[in-house]
Amino acid sequence: MAGNKGKIIYDKVPVRTHIIMENEDIVELARKYSVGIAEPGDVICLAESVVAITQGRAVLPETVRPGRLARFLSRFPGKDGSLATPPAMQLAIEEVGTLRILAGCAAAAVGRLLKKKGLFYIVAGRQLALIDDIAGTMYPFERHIVLGPKDPERVVWNIKKATRAEAVIADVNDKGCVDILAITDKSLKDKVIEALKDNPFGNEDEQTPVVILKRRKASPH
Repeated sequence: MAGNKGKIIYDKVPVRTHIIMENEDIVELARKYSVGIAEPGDVICLAESVVAITQGRAVLPETVRPGRLARFLSRFPGKDGSLATPPAMQLAIEEVGTLRILAGCAAAAVGRLLKKKGLFYIVAGRQLALIDDIAGTMYPFERHIVLGPKDPERVVWNIKKATRAEAVIADVNDKGCVDILAITDKSLKDKVIEALKDNPFGNEDEQTPVVILKRRKASPH
Protein backbone atom coordinates (compact mmCIF):
# COMPACT_ATOMS: atom_id res chain seq x y z
CA MET A 1 0.00 0.00 0.00
CA ALA A 2 2.98 2.29 -0.49
CA GLY A 3 0.88 4.30 -2.94
CA ASN A 4 -1.07 5.74 -0.01
CA LYS A 5 2.01 7.32 1.52
CA GLY A 6 1.46 11.04 1.99
CA LYS A 7 -2.22 10.85 1.03
CA ILE A 8 -4.37 13.25 3.10
CA ILE A 9 -7.33 11.68 4.89
CA TYR A 10 -9.80 13.11 7.40
CA ASP A 11 -10.88 11.64 10.73
CA LYS A 12 -14.38 12.59 11.89
CA VAL A 13 -14.75 14.16 15.32
CA PRO A 14 -18.44 14.77 16.21
CA VAL A 15 -18.63 17.50 18.87
CA ARG A 16 -21.38 17.41 21.48
CA THR A 17 -22.86 20.87 22.13
CA HIS A 18 -25.36 22.43 24.47
CA ILE A 19 -28.91 22.85 23.15
CA ILE A 20 -28.39 25.64 20.66
CA MET A 21 -31.15 28.23 20.54
CA GLU A 22 -32.26 31.22 18.48
CA ASN A 23 -30.14 34.37 18.46
CA GLU A 24 -26.92 32.61 19.49
CA ASP A 25 -23.83 33.60 17.52
CA ILE A 26 -23.08 30.63 15.24
CA VAL A 27 -19.55 31.90 14.50
CA GLU A 28 -18.75 32.15 18.21
CA LEU A 29 -20.26 28.69 18.79
CA ALA A 30 -18.10 27.21 16.01
CA ARG A 31 -15.02 28.87 17.56
CA LYS A 32 -15.90 27.72 21.09
CA TYR A 33 -16.54 24.10 20.18
CA SER A 34 -13.51 23.76 17.91
CA VAL A 35 -10.93 25.19 20.34
CA GLY A 36 -8.24 22.61 21.00
CA ILE A 37 -9.54 20.36 18.19
CA ALA A 38 -9.52 22.21 14.86
CA GLU A 39 -6.30 23.54 13.34
CA PRO A 40 -5.54 25.18 9.99
CA GLY A 41 -6.21 22.56 7.31
CA ASP A 42 -8.96 20.88 9.33
CA VAL A 43 -12.61 21.40 8.38
CA ILE A 44 -15.38 22.56 10.74
CA CYS A 45 -18.69 21.18 9.46
CA LEU A 46 -22.03 22.54 10.64
CA ALA A 47 -25.47 21.04 10.10
CA GLU A 48 -27.57 23.51 8.11
CA SER A 49 -30.51 23.22 10.53
CA VAL A 50 -28.49 24.46 13.51
CA VAL A 51 -27.25 27.47 11.54
CA ALA A 52 -30.86 28.26 10.56
CA ILE A 53 -32.05 27.89 14.17
CA THR A 54 -29.53 30.49 15.41
CA GLN A 55 -30.85 32.84 12.71
CA GLY A 56 -34.42 32.55 14.02
CA ARG A 57 -35.56 30.48 11.05
CA ALA A 58 -37.37 27.77 13.04
CA VAL A 59 -41.13 28.38 12.98
CA LEU A 60 -43.94 26.66 14.88
CA PRO A 61 -46.58 25.60 12.32
CA GLU A 62 -49.43 26.85 14.50
CA THR A 63 -48.05 30.40 14.20
CA VAL A 64 -48.38 30.28 10.38
CA ARG A 65 -51.65 31.24 8.69
CA PRO A 66 -51.75 29.38 5.36
CA GLY A 67 -53.63 31.06 2.51
CA ARG A 68 -55.84 29.30 0.00
CA LEU A 69 -52.97 28.85 -2.44
CA ALA A 70 -50.77 27.17 0.19
CA ARG A 71 -53.59 24.84 1.22
CA PHE A 72 -54.23 23.92 -2.42
CA LEU A 73 -50.59 23.43 -3.49
CA SER A 74 -49.65 21.41 -0.39
CA ARG A 75 -51.82 18.56 -1.73
CA PHE A 76 -49.43 17.83 -4.57
CA PRO A 77 -46.03 16.97 -3.01
CA GLY A 78 -45.75 13.40 -1.77
CA LYS A 79 -46.75 12.94 1.86
CA ASP A 80 -43.06 12.68 2.82
CA GLY A 81 -42.21 15.92 0.98
CA SER A 82 -41.07 18.92 3.02
CA LEU A 83 -43.80 21.14 1.50
CA ALA A 84 -46.66 18.67 2.00
CA THR A 85 -48.37 20.67 4.77
CA PRO A 86 -50.14 24.03 4.35
CA PRO A 87 -47.90 25.85 6.89
CA ALA A 88 -44.69 24.68 5.16
CA MET A 89 -46.05 25.65 1.74
CA GLN A 90 -47.08 29.06 3.08
CA LEU A 91 -43.55 29.67 4.38
CA ALA A 92 -42.18 28.64 0.97
CA ILE A 93 -44.46 31.19 -0.71
CA GLU A 94 -43.28 33.88 1.71
CA GLU A 95 -39.67 32.88 1.10
CA VAL A 96 -39.58 33.25 -2.69
CA GLY A 97 -42.91 34.82 -3.72
CA THR A 98 -46.06 33.52 -5.37
CA LEU A 99 -44.82 33.86 -8.96
CA ARG A 100 -41.74 31.69 -8.41
CA ILE A 101 -43.81 29.05 -6.62
CA LEU A 102 -46.30 28.92 -9.48
CA ALA A 103 -43.47 28.81 -12.04
CA GLY A 104 -41.94 25.95 -10.07
CA CYS A 105 -45.26 24.09 -10.04
CA ALA A 106 -45.54 24.51 -13.83
CA ALA A 107 -41.99 23.19 -14.23
CA ALA A 108 -42.81 20.21 -11.99
CA ALA A 109 -45.86 19.41 -14.13
CA VAL A 110 -43.68 19.43 -17.25
CA GLY A 111 -41.13 17.33 -15.39
CA ARG A 112 -43.72 14.67 -14.67
CA LEU A 113 -44.48 14.40 -18.38
CA LEU A 114 -40.77 14.18 -19.21
CA LYS A 115 -40.06 11.92 -16.19
CA LYS A 116 -37.58 14.45 -14.81
CA LYS A 117 -37.46 15.11 -11.07
CA GLY A 118 -36.36 18.24 -9.24
CA LEU A 119 -37.57 20.88 -11.72
CA PHE A 120 -39.74 22.51 -9.06
CA TYR A 121 -36.69 23.38 -6.95
CA ILE A 122 -34.57 24.39 -9.95
CA VAL A 123 -37.19 26.99 -10.94
CA ALA A 124 -38.73 27.97 -7.58
CA GLY A 125 -35.42 28.10 -5.72
CA ARG A 126 -32.90 25.68 -4.31
CA GLN A 127 -33.44 27.10 -0.81
CA LEU A 128 -36.93 25.59 -0.73
CA ALA A 129 -35.38 22.10 -0.83
CA LEU A 130 -33.74 22.98 2.51
CA ILE A 131 -37.05 23.43 4.34
CA ASP A 132 -37.41 20.74 7.00
CA ASP A 133 -41.05 20.12 7.81
CA ILE A 134 -41.81 18.86 11.32
CA ALA A 135 -39.48 15.91 12.07
CA GLY A 136 -35.75 15.34 12.21
CA THR A 137 -34.64 18.57 13.88
CA MET A 138 -33.06 18.41 17.31
CA TYR A 139 -34.91 19.16 20.56
CA PRO A 140 -36.58 21.55 21.33
CA PHE A 141 -37.24 22.29 17.63
CA GLU A 142 -38.58 18.89 16.59
CA ARG A 143 -42.08 20.38 16.18
CA HIS A 144 -40.85 23.34 14.14
CA ILE A 145 -40.57 23.93 10.43
CA VAL A 146 -36.95 24.91 9.81
CA LEU A 147 -36.10 27.05 6.79
CA GLY A 148 -32.70 26.96 5.11
CA PRO A 149 -29.99 29.22 6.59
CA LYS A 150 -29.46 32.73 5.31
CA ASP A 151 -26.14 33.80 3.78
CA PRO A 152 -24.30 30.49 4.32
CA GLU A 153 -21.26 31.76 2.35
CA ARG A 154 -20.83 34.71 4.71
CA VAL A 155 -21.16 32.39 7.73
CA VAL A 156 -18.44 29.95 6.63
CA TRP A 157 -15.98 32.73 5.80
CA ASN A 158 -16.58 34.37 9.18
CA ILE A 159 -15.94 31.00 10.85
CA LYS A 160 -12.67 30.62 8.95
CA LYS A 161 -11.66 34.12 10.01
CA ALA A 162 -12.42 33.27 13.65
CA THR A 163 -10.81 29.81 13.72
CA ARG A 164 -8.29 29.69 10.82
CA ALA A 165 -9.78 26.27 9.92
CA GLU A 166 -11.83 25.63 6.79
CA ALA A 167 -15.60 25.66 7.26
CA VAL A 168 -18.61 23.95 5.69
CA ILE A 169 -22.39 24.15 6.06
CA ALA A 170 -24.03 20.94 4.85
CA ASP A 171 -27.46 19.38 4.56
CA VAL A 172 -27.11 15.63 5.11
CA ASN A 173 -29.73 12.93 5.41
CA ASP A 174 -29.64 9.30 6.50
CA LYS A 175 -29.84 8.10 2.88
CA GLY A 176 -26.30 9.31 2.21
CA CYS A 177 -27.27 12.49 0.35
CA VAL A 178 -24.91 15.37 1.12
CA ASP A 179 -25.68 18.90 -0.11
CA ILE A 180 -22.87 21.40 0.49
CA LEU A 181 -24.47 24.83 0.98
CA ALA A 182 -21.19 26.70 1.48
CA ILE A 183 -17.51 25.77 1.77
CA THR A 184 -14.42 27.93 2.19
CA ASP A 185 -12.09 25.66 0.19
CA LYS A 186 -13.90 24.26 -2.84
CA SER A 187 -11.04 21.85 -3.60
CA LEU A 188 -12.07 19.89 -0.48
CA LYS A 189 -15.72 19.48 -1.56
CA ASP A 190 -15.47 15.86 -2.75
CA LYS A 191 -13.54 14.78 0.37
CA VAL A 192 -16.08 16.49 2.64
CA ILE A 193 -19.02 14.86 0.84
CA GLU A 194 -17.41 11.44 1.21
CA ALA A 195 -16.71 12.03 4.91
CA LEU A 196 -20.27 13.14 5.68
CA LYS A 197 -22.13 10.42 3.74
CA ASP A 198 -22.82 8.39 6.88
CA ASN A 199 -24.37 11.49 8.49
CA PRO A 200 -22.21 11.97 11.60
CA PHE A 201 -24.38 14.94 12.59
CA GLY A 202 -26.58 13.91 15.52
CA ASN A 203 -30.00 15.57 15.68
CA GLU A 204 -31.34 13.52 18.57
CA ASP A 205 -29.67 12.35 21.81
CA GLU A 206 -26.22 12.60 20.22
CA GLN A 207 -26.56 16.41 20.08
CA THR A 208 -23.61 16.74 17.68
CA PRO A 209 -24.49 19.39 15.06
CA VAL A 210 -20.77 20.19 14.73
CA VAL A 211 -18.37 17.69 13.16
CA ILE A 212 -14.69 18.46 12.76
CA LEU A 213 -12.72 16.70 10.03
CA LYS A 214 -9.16 16.28 11.32
CA ARG A 215 -6.54 16.28 8.57
CA ARG A 216 -3.74 13.70 8.67
CA LYS A 217 -1.44 11.80 6.35
CA ALA A 218 -2.32 8.19 5.65
CA SER A 219 0.00 5.56 7.02
CA PRO A 220 2.24 4.01 4.35
CA HIS A 221 1.26 0.54 5.59
